[in-house]
Amino acid sequence: MSQQQKKIRVGVIGVGYVAQTNFLPVLPRFDDVEIVGIMANHIESAQRAQRLCGAEKAVASLGALVDLGLDGAFVLTPKACHAEQISFLLEHGVDVYSEKPMATTLADAAHIADLAEKSGHKLMIGFNRRYAPVCQKAKAAFEAGHPEVIIAQKNRPATEYRATLENAIHMVDLMRYYGGEVKEVKAISKYDDPYYETFTTAQLHFENGAAGMLIAARCSGQWEETIELHGANRSAFIKMPDYVTVTDSEQSHKTDMTPLAMGWARTEDKMGFSNAIRHFIDCIRDNKKPLTDAADAYKTHALLDRILRSAGLPAMD
Repeated sequence: MSQQQKKIRVGVIGVGYVAQTNFLPVLPRFDDVEIVGIMANHIESAQRAQRLCGAEKAVASLGALVDLGLDGAFVLTPKACHAEQISFLLEHGVDVYSEKPMATTLADAAHIADLAEKSGHKLMIGFNRRYAPVCQKAKAAFEAGHPEVIIAQKNRPATEYRATLENAIHMVDLMRYYGGEVKEVKAISKYDDPYYETFTTAQLHFENGAAGMLIAARCSGQWEETIELHGANRSAFIKMPDYVTVTDSEQSHKTDMTPLAMGWARTEDKMGFSNAIRHFIDCIRDNKKPLTDAADAYKTHALLDRILRSAGLPAMD
């Protein structure tokens, strides 16, 4: 079998909601991918997931998974497990895709980014919104320059433990994706318990002169994600994950995801998971650096840490 025909051997760690909804249905679609192993702490859970995606083996330890001979692995476990599991895989010569965050502390994130660089193996962090079709369409609208104003909102109807860290990180990453690096942060938050905040807002001043506003409300009526980009008399309005409208002084063009799939647009496609997985596989095959590699992802984690500190919330210590 030629190099072009050789299948990429992957393993999956974690079989919870994210894995079952956005990864296990997608991986079998790719003819050049071979799912050689599924790992969960409870072998019965791994075996159920194995039947779902047709994986060759079900195992209960990282060591047993690595012994199957992997080109790449998907870390889809709870965030507290990420640092240890990523490190183990990199140290055993495996390229890694990990769900966000790469670690729960900034020190661990820095260590992992350094380990990825020194190991020579790829580490891609799953900031899937960057790969969502509507977000990529908005990015293309500003290819000739950059937006001057960025407004990003991610709202939900109930708080949770470290709500801003858990969910706003996606919007923080998108703001960096569109606006570049940030030189100044001013944030506020409301809470009775700082580990269960009601909302966080942050004003960002980018190095290129652009301004941004982040809104992460846990007191809204329902889940919503919206992004607005404005600059050079052009605007892009994103309503995740369904549509993006790009306007200028003469016209308005709307891209709606649902009709493009004959009414059957799937969440894993609209939210960018399918594109992100495909990107990771291509980076393994072609030995390319992922768009959201460890070094870039660390910058998002560091910016989020600055927002948390400015808002008076527990930081990524």
